Amino acid sequence: MISGFRHIGIVVSDLRESLVFYTDRLGYEIFKEMDEEGSFIDKILGIKGVSVKTIKLKHKFSPMIELLDFSHPLPAINQHTIHDQGITHIAFTVKNIEKMYLDLYATGVPFISSPQVNVDGSCKVAFCKAPEGTIIEIVQVLQ
Repeated sequence: MISGFRHIGIVVSDLRESLVFYTDRLGYEIFKEMDEEGSFIDKILGIKGVSVKTIKLKHKFSPMIELLDFSHPLPAINQHTIHDQGITHIAFTVKNIEKMYLDLYATGVPFISSPQVNVDGSCKVAFCKAPEGTIIEIVQVLQ
């Protein structure tokens, strides 16, 4: 039944900062921007009076990312941890993890650790946080 993986939706608190992270730092491009309100969005989300700016981002090697900036209702602020129940992170395969780590770190992106080789030596991995708190894993396959 499933024909593909469409997108990841991320509710943001600072749309401008999140756009810089996902476009300038990760290489995504904006391809659609919408201000949504009215009966359709209320009905599909099951919330009355929704007002949300939606920006869809594309990348040639990854699924779409949809940034959602709600002005009504205001989103709850959550602290995301790697061991929360449910979806905990987004992982991206990269060609040069050391360069990406240094580039992101230099712009103030917080990392849990520098890149580390996994136990079986097949890849190098590091985790960081996007501006809205989403945990991002970057992985370089070594073998």
